[in-house]
Amino acid sequence: MPERLLLTDVPPDYGDARAEYHAVRERAGIVDRSGAGVLEVTGKDRASFLHALVSNDIKALAPDQTCGATLLDIHGKVQLTLLVWSMTDRIWLITPPGTAAFALEAFDKYLFSEKAFFADVTGDVALSMVAGPHAAAITERVAAELTGADVRRAPGIGDTGGPEMWIAVASADGARAWQASIDAGARPVGATAYESLRIEAGTPLFGRDVDETVLLPEIPTARLLSHSKGCYPGQEVVVRIRDRGHVNRLLRGLVMEGPAVPERGADVVVDGAVVGRVTSATPSIGLGRPIALAFVRRQHAEAGAAVGVRLRDGVAAARVSDLPFPH
Repeated sequence: MPERLLLTDVPPDYGDARAEYHAVRERAGIVDRSGAGVLEVTGKDRASFLHALVSNDIKALAPDQTCGATLLDIHGKVQLTLLVWSMTDRIWLITPPGTAAFALEAFDKYLFSEKAFFADVTGDVALSMVAGPHAAAITERVAAELTGADVRRAPGIGDTGGPEMWIAVASADGARAWQASIDAGARPVGATAYESLRIEAGTPLFGRDVDETVLLPEIPTARLLSHSKGCYPGQEVVVRIRDRGHVNRLLRGLVMEGPAVPERGADVVVDGAVVGRVTSATPSIGLGRPIALAFVRRQHAEAGAAVGVRLRDGVAAARVSDLPFPH
C-alpha cells in the first residue's frame, strides 16, 4: 500500500510550529483537510446500509453528529478508516487522502437492492478542522459571517486530543472560510505541530500506522467501534478476540529517553530480539522529547516496559506508554 499522508500540500509549519501547537492546546488552530476524500450517501436506506458494514453505530447518529469507523474484511483486518458525518438528508464519509475511489468501489460491492446512492464529491467540498477549546465558538462565528455560503459544521472525534469542529463549504468558498476562521481567532496549523498533536493523542494514521495487515483490536478502538451495534463484516473476529482470546501485538506509545527521533519502520528490541516496529515518530512539543507509535508484542506492551529502538548508529532506550500519552 502506498503511504498516504493526512496533510496533503500543507507546509511543515506556518512559521512557528510550537506556537501552532499551543494555539490548539490553549485556544484554537485550523488544520487544512482539503486532501481528504468525501463520499456522499443519499437514499432512505443510507444509514441502515452503512450501519451493517462498518464498525461503529451509524443509526445512532443525529444530524450534525460524527463518529469514527472502520471498514473491515471478514478476517477483522482494517481496509479503511472513516469519519462518518450524519446530516438531515445525507451522510458524508470522510476518507483518508487518496482513498475515495477505493472506498466507493468497496461499498458498491455490497449494494444490491438497498436505496443507498454513493457519489464522490471530493472536488466539490472544501474541508478544514478547527481544534482547541475555542473551536465551537469560532466555527459558529464563521457560519454566521460567511454570507451566501452553505457552511456545514460538526464536531470531530478528538484526533488532536481535544475539542474539534469540522467546517465544510463549497470549494468556491474554501478560501473565504479559511480566512474567516483565522479572522475569528484560529491559527493555521502545519504538519509539524499536527504530528505532535495527533501522536500524543494516540491517533493512528491510515496508510502509516494502520493498513490492511492490521486487526482492528490491535489499535485503540474507543472512537472506532461499537460492541452493541450488531453484525458487520469482521465482527465475529473482533468479538472472539475480545471474549476468548487476545492479539499478539498492540499499537502502543514509546517515549524515547534520548534526543533521537526514530525512523518509520525502526525495530523495537528487547535483549537483542525484535519485538515490534515503529510506525510514526516525532519530537513531541508537549512532552519535550521524541515519542513514537509502534506495534509491540503483547508480552512487552505494558506501560513502563523498557525497550530499545534501533537507530542508524545504535540502539536508543525507550519506555512503553499508554495511549494517549500522559502529560
